[in-house]
Amino acid sequence: MNKSFLKAGHLPTLFAAFLYFDMSFMAWVILGPLGVLIAKDLGLSPAQKGLMVAVPVLAGAFFRVINGILVDHLGPKRTGLLAQAVVIAGLIAVWYFGVHSFNATLLTGAILGVAGASFAVALPLASRWYPPEHQGTALGLAGAGNSGTVFASLFAPALAVAYGWNNVLGLLAIPLALTLCVYTVLAKDSPECPPAKSLAEYLAVLKIGDAWWFMFFYSVTFGGFVGLASSLTIYFNDQYGLSPITAGYFTAACVFAGSLVRPIGGAVADRIGGVRSLTVMYTIAASALVVVSFALPQAWMALAVFVVAMLALGMGNGAVFQLVPQRFRREIGVMTGLVGMMGGVGGFYLASSLGYSKQLTGGYQAGFLLFALLALAALVGLTGVKRRWRTTWGAAALGAARV
Repeated sequence: MNKSFLKAGHLPTLFAAFLYFDMSFMAWVILGPLGVLIAKDLGLSPAQKGLMVAVPVLAGAFFRVINGILVDHLGPKRTGLLAQAVVIAGLIAVWYFGVHSFNATLLTGAILGVAGASFAVALPLASRWYPPEHQGTALGLAGAGNSGTVFASLFAPALAVAYGWNNVLGLLAIPLALTLCVYTVLAKDSPECPPAKSLAEYLAVLKIGDAWWFMFFYSVTFGGFVGLASSLTIYFNDQYGLSPITAGYFTAACVFAGSLVRPIGGAVADRIGGVRSLTVMYTIAASALVVVSFALPQAWMALAVFVVAMLALGMGNGAVFQLVPQRFRREIGVMTGLVGMMGGVGGFYLASSLGYSKQLTGGYQAGFLLFALLALAALVGLTGVKRRWRTTWGAAALGAARV
């Protein structure tokens, strides 16, 4: 991180965006680390387990669009305050009334989806403070809040064994409330916030082909990341017989790798260009998913391959959002919501397909291979658009930011 970056934006807001995203992300994926214990108590099938951990991801995708619109109307800070209050209230209600059925887990997942929508708040909050040449680094740091999954995987299973998984949902409201206080004090909307647009103007971006490409690219990078983060505790428990706590530790290692490198992915993309970075990342991620689909004989072997996949997907997340603000600078609020939505849809697909693959075929191979094919499709699509990007809107940023 160079001196020009430190002088370019507003560091307290960048930290607030990171912390808000971090704690919200922890809440968003909490059903994954708790999934083994919840499934045992409620007698869930493999497909139900997959849906249980996938619904928060899908709900987060839906609410990201809403938050993206609210960000442009209310500003990122007020939108974040409102969303965090909803999540805290929802968690307290779930803890008080309890979760006693599969349908209740789905309702809980919908509430947690609001936390997942924090993405559409944190990234515009940070992005609007920074010029094009620092977008990858700034959004990589704000987006490193993915690391909240590490805390969920590390602590939630052990706390659930000690105090019960329903009580963990209530305890989760405490760090969220503390984060809300810090966010209230430190976060500040950029003076360069664009004026609010009509709904027709928001939908207008969907007429631009590049918007769909970004949505697809992120559905693979972030979808792969959050889909694995939500599913790996159940996978390691089912495939290798690891205890819920040990499976949580394995998942935490994978997620830590993917979270740690998101800022690095943004910074690398700033230096060599997002297209070149994504090309490498899709290739590595697809290869790793193919390898792990063959049910490696030892858990540590699977762990090593998943870490490689998460490193590639995490860096890919940073690379995508090095490109988005260059192409859609004034529409960053709605584009963050739309692109983030498709990231959630990709995560829902991966998590649910793994559950259905296990139930229908007795193994997880089909789920992993299908997602590897999506990564290869993204690689082909990226190859097809890179020349046009570099000679049109990318050329306009030459000397300031790289495509």
